[in-house]
Amino acid sequence: MPAPLTPSFEIQGPDGHLAVRQWGQPGRPVVLCVHGYPDNSSKWEAVADLLARDFHVVAYDVRGAGQSFKPGRTDAYALPRLTEDFRAVIDVVSPHAPVHLVGHDWGSVQCWEFVTDPSLKGRIASYTSCSGPCLDHVGHWMRDRLRRPSPRGLAQVAVQLVKSWYVYLFHLPWLPELLWRGVFGRQWHLFMRWLERTPVPPRDGQTEDGLFGVNLYRANFLPRLLRPGLRVAHAPVQVLVPTGDHFVSPALSEDLGRWAPALRRRELDAGHWITLKHPELFARAVREFIAA
Repeated sequence: MPAPLTPSFEIQGPDGHLAVRQWGQPGRPVVLCVHGYPDNSSKWEAVADLLARDFHVVAYDVRGAGQSFKPGRTDAYALPRLTEDFRAVIDVVSPHAPVHLVGHDWGSVQCWEFVTDPSLKGRIASYTSCSGPCLDHVGHWMRDRLRRPSPRGLAQVAVQLVKSWYVYLFHLPWLPELLWRGVFGRQWHLFMRWLERTPVPPRDGQTEDGLFGVNLYRANFLPRLLRPGLRVAHAPVQVLVPTGDHFVSPALSEDLGRWAPALRRRELDAGHWITLKHPELFARAVREFIAA
């Protein structure tokens, strides 16, 4: 009989320990899920339970979240450091076979970095992205629309600038931290029920996840948007586009063919936290893409 699965364990990353969860049977193809902000790996439980029927599902707390280490310096959250964390995880959970990568929100932003890193070519079998664009791609997307303005293009930029209100907030000194300690940390579950119509229970660690995760925005947004690189995916990519997303406009993923040669784009009738509110829909889309 196979050895019993250890539900959670730690991996030593390049800069600190990373907390890892797993579901399903080792030996099956690995689906590696990367959570967004202000979540931790617990947000994948419903999706993972569904995918575990066919796959070995792994999720880890990114640095600054959950039970993983929490650096205090902003530059410790830069995308190259997050890439090294990912490399450390796959070296342990799937050292000899590529993984099927799944990312949501800021996890998806990170995963775009992984799937366009030439040194990781061959380590990723497929990538499903949801509600988190590549920041370099967004930089080019905005430049294209501002250099060759049209009413439609300018309207798309304006809509996304409005949807990105929280990004501006997170770049302010002190205020985001004060809000997480004073309001958001205790009331996040109520915000989710009000804005996203998604019932979630209060959880321990929500305040810390919000506090440290702000550094993801501060370390990466402006450098990538102002000086975007040329990042082309080296694995098949599926982009899931919730049409009711309050934070990411569907227009951001309209021109991705230039960056993802093997691209599948699917619009879904859902909101930003589709992984929590519609886990069956999300898991089915992941399974169908892997099968294809």
